[in-house]
Amino acid sequence: MKSAMGFEVQVIESSFVTPSEPAPRKGLWLSSLDLWLANQGHTPTIYLYSSSNDAAAADHFFDVARLKEAMARALVAFYPLAGRLGVNDADGRIEISCNGEGALFVVARADDFTANDVKKFKPSPELRRLFVPLIEPLSIILAVQVTFLKCGGVVLGTALHHAAVDALSAFHFFQTWSAFSKHGDRATLELPCHDRDLLRARSPPTVHPDALLTFYPKHTFFDLSGPLAIKVFTISRDQVASLKYLCGGGTSTFCAVSALVWQCTCIARRLSPDSEARLTFPADLRQRMRPPLPSSYIGNAVFYLGITSTGQDIATEVLGSVAGRIRGAIDQMDDELVRSAIDYFEMAEMDSRPPRGTLSQTVLHIFSWLGRPQYDADFGWGKPELMSLAESQCGGFVNLMNDDDGAGNGGVRLHMCMEAVNIKEMEQLLYAKLALAAFATRKGTSYDDYLSR
Repeated sequence: MKSAMGFEVQVIESSFVTPSEPAPRKGLWLSSLDLWLANQGHTPTIYLYSSSNDAAAADHFFDVARLKEAMARALVAFYPLAGRLGVNDADGRIEISCNGEGALFVVARADDFTANDVKKFKPSPELRRLFVPLIEPLSIILAVQVTFLKCGGVVLGTALHHAAVDALSAFHFFQTWSAFSKHGDRATLELPCHDRDLLRARSPPTVHPDALLTFYPKHTFFDLSGPLAIKVFTISRDQVASLKYLCGGGTSTFCAVSALVWQCTCIARRLSPDSEARLTFPADLRQRMRPPLPSSYIGNAVFYLGITSTGQDIATEVLGSVAGRIRGAIDQMDDELVRSAIDYFEMAEMDSRPPRGTLSQTVLHIFSWLGRPQYDADFGWGKPELMSLAESQCGGFVNLMNDDDGAGNGGVRLHMCMEAVNIKEMEQLLYAKLALAAFATRKGTSYDDYLSR
């Protein structure tokens, strides 16, 4: 395959990896939260690995046979990922047919690419086309592509269907696969929980009257009225610390960074003072239910929370107040809200169309992998230098990730896709406010007191 920029990736082999031991063969029922996210299709990601370390030099770097054997072992426990999406004959509901047909495994070479070339790419259709396998048929749930670069490095491209897993479930699988590759028989395994009945709707489904004030059931997408731009911003550990200090004790990184991004976006978009500005984000419900879901639950255990205010309020409020709005929405997520959301989606008509286009300029959607184990995928040759989404396709979407290469230094990497006409001002505002926050923190005063002088 050849990219629009002239880069070429050559596919060497394509095969299916099946579980190494007999696995259950059955139809796996999907919860309403699985079905709600099914239209998002496969989530494409890339992991970038360098061969310039002792572990890589000591062994055959990214040995394909070893990777396949480890995946076959991991698929014994994660057997639904070796199945196919299908439809239950009795009720027409989408399900996973656990048939053991296997995960798609592609091996490729990119003799034009170095690791530094890959690092320069932003999430884009081109990045996905080069390093994430083309999935045919679309009923395949898991697909990976191992691409060897001319510098000796490797790009691991992955695609997992959202009907089967959320982000935490996906990382659990990659941790397991990489552990089998690195440690073999000595690998420790946290068995996944496949009991999706834990998220079955109540009978009859019941939605609390106040639930829709907090959770946000559906985004509305519009055709593009102008070009979109994708930018990757980095926020250092010290800048994150300044933001959290200014937002008040106990403020999480997610709340502090999201408050900053939302405020800067509202200003850059020049929303009218009385416009209805909305922030939405997925929230994990595993620990919000009573009793809590097992931490090893495999499936979609998220839904969107929403916060609404006027554009003027978000643009002019102190940053700590905006962060407090976000924290307040999260704090309202209790068992009743979770059950109401599950019941709502069980009754709602599902949208089969994939999300395309852009959100309204009054809406910003932030999803976060902060604190997730995305850098734990060490197959025996070291942790990845970079882990990233391969494609960001919708305007108004922001992704927050740890920017620490697994080293735990506390930085944040921010992928943003928004209208090109506003993104430059958004960037200027973001870094200007970060600089002022750092200065005010050093002076021992609040950001807002400093600005008022």
